[in-house]
Amino acid sequence: MNINHTVATGFILLGFSAVTEHQVSLFPIFLCMYTITVGGNLSIIITYKLSPSLHTPMYFFIANFSILELLYVSCTVPEMLSGLLSECKVISFSGCVIQMYCFLLFGGTECYMLAAMAYDRYNAICHPLLYTVIMNERVCIQHIVGSYIIGAANALIHTAFTFSLAFCGSNEIDHFFCDIPPVLELSCQDIWANELVIFVIGGCVLIGSLVVTIISYVEIISKILKLHSVSGRKKTFATCSSHFIVVTVFYGSAVFMYFTPRSSHRIGQNSVVSLMYTVIAPLLNPFIYSLRNKEVKSNMKTIILRQIEYLNYNFRLF
Repeated sequence: MNINHTVATGFILLGFSAVTEHQVSLFPIFLCMYTITVGGNLSIIITYKLSPSLHTPMYFFIANFSILELLYVSCTVPEMLSGLLSECKVISFSGCVIQMYCFLLFGGTECYMLAAMAYDRYNAICHPLLYTVIMNERVCIQHIVGSYIIGAANALIHTAFTFSLAFCGSNEIDHFFCDIPPVLELSCQDIWANELVIFVIGGCVLIGSLVVTIISYVEIISKILKLHSVSGRKKTFATCSSHFIVVTVFYGSAVFMYFTPRSSHRIGQNSVVSLMYTVIAPLLNPFIYSLRNKEVKSNMKTIILRQIEYLNYNFRLF
């Protein structure tokens, strides 16, 4: 199939057809996970907005991270849910370009926002007296804006290189969304330049942010081990270990997807592995970063009770 034919007909997303013949049975599972992810992140954003006591650097990052997670999960999962209900999921060429760009934009941004959040925790634990000076409002905003700029540049480079190729043969993408590796498999051109771009540019974004995150957590753990208070050590370690679980799930699956040889990927494996950083990690984040936090839960409870009282008052008026 030449490039003109590809532009006219687009691509077919195979989804989980290699894993199960009855993809529709997966619909309620992923719909439930998506609903919980959206609801959890929205509750964090609303709680932060309505709770002045949470207007600190840590919760500023968490609220912005929740906004990012909503954007990130919503650029792939709704399409996936739609595909599970249809026997043949076709996506246009332009739709595939837009989806890939948005996914890479939010994914790249998430890498550096995770690094910024780890750096924030490092300063809070290792430099508590200077924390508010180091992580002032201007610095926090710069970290957020910088993360989006890096994500946008990364997405533009990869998307431009991927769709500058000519596509021939099958137009079936072995995935539930337009990701780089499965799309490259459809090209009839030599893709060594694309693989080099993934290795160099993608490596700088993924591995670069991972190094910053790991260094921050190593310093945090070192500081925790020096604490004399057993309760303080347990509390700090519990918080950091849960954060580290999310980082491991997100980065581990992403590294496997983008930095392992294509020959080692079995049919249907792309979709399964991608679930870890497109669905599972966003699902865990609200619980790990905020909903296990006593201060967040306390503020959520206060907001809910306030709304109930308000509704009861209006009901009595009528």
